[in-house]
Amino acid sequence: MEDMDVEVPKYFICPISLQIMRDPVTAITGITYDRESIEQWLLKGKSTNCPVTQQPLPTVSDLTPNHTLRRLIQAWCNENASLGVDRIPTPKPSIDKFHFLKLIKQLQHPDSKMKALKELDLLAAKNERNRKYMVEAGVPKAMLSFIVDCFKEDCVSGLEEALSVLFLIRIPSDEAKLLPKQNDQIIKSLIWVLGCEFNTQVMVKSHAVSALKSIIETASSVVLERLEPKFFEMIVGVLKQCTTRITQQGINSALHVLLDACPWGRNRLMMVESGAVSALIELELGSPEKRTTELILGILFHLCSCADGRAEFLRHKGGIAVVTKRIMRVSPAADDRAVLILSLISKFSATSWVVHEMLEVGTVTKLCMLLQLDCATYLKEKTMEVLRSHSDDWLKFPCIDKTVLTRYIK
Repeated sequence: MEDMDVEVPKYFICPISLQIMRDPVTAITGITYDRESIEQWLLKGKSTNCPVTQQPLPTVSDLTPNHTLRRLIQAWCNENASLGVDRIPTPKPSIDKFHFLKLIKQLQHPDSKMKALKELDLLAAKNERNRKYMVEAGVPKAMLSFIVDCFKEDCVSGLEEALSVLFLIRIPSDEAKLLPKQNDQIIKSLIWVLGCEFNTQVMVKSHAVSALKSIIETASSVVLERLEPKFFEMIVGVLKQCTTRITQQGINSALHVLLDACPWGRNRLMMVESGAVSALIELELGSPEKRTTELILGILFHLCSCADGRAEFLRHKGGIAVVTKRIMRVSPAADDRAVLILSLISKFSATSWVVHEMLEVGTVTKLCMLLQLDCATYLKEKTMEVLRSHSDDWLKFPCIDKTVLTRYIK
């Protein structure tokens, strides 16, 4: 239309998109916008002010359909259709919170629940406005209740759709905190899902771990203290699966779950017994993305705080080498965790083999290099502590640069 001599009335143009409005709505400030543009402006949090007047707008603004302006725009488009102007159809009625409340009710009836689930899945994928109304209507809680019911009935029908909806709309932290009494059942149900077989295995299990992450990160200490061995066996099982069986986001969610459970000694022991240390090292040997490495090193630090964890760490031939390699290659957070892991190994499990291994894989050299960087004071102190603790042994080896090492152990 830009190449044609057609003058568009200014009041037909959306102030945000600068395009002809297809569904004009008026905000409480009196300014009219195209519905999609103003909703994206508000829902994505670009600003809480009216784009034109800069007056405050609530995040969920009352938008009134401007039917008169829409009819004028439609009539003008029809009149100028021969000049290449596209006709604008009458927009469908906007879906609101009450539509989703109706769908939630339909979940209670066997004849309509699958249709309701499929519609919820489609609407959640469509736009941010739908997802906002779904949260307001209580869809996250309804989906979790549906998953618990499937667990109790040992039925997987509808799980794919329910988990997809949860993944798309997320479980708001405020809502997750309101489910303390149901947390045990929800956690058991999601762990059960991880053991089921589905046609869309990758996405279903990734979505299940994502939902589990949302529940665990807001769970009370009482819930986290009561986690069972099977819980950790299933999560570690997720980590042992290659990315052809679970998404990268699913792997990171599983790592978050383990990290959130680490502060309790009982949980750390169950992780070690479930093979978590070996699984984490193998995952890290695959050179994952930055955030994955930070999570892995964070968990390994917690697990190496106990004797069994350190024993498993040293049992894996690649443990010391891969942690050493990550220093100065990922991020300051990764450096922090890596040095603390090596500090625990050096302090509590330093056999002659370990001391020799740290020299052979370049740990000593890497720690000396780290001291030359502008890192945190406490990290430098930890690094020097490791170097001092076994300097007498390392200085005996001809391959070590004695000048560099002695510079930092004085």
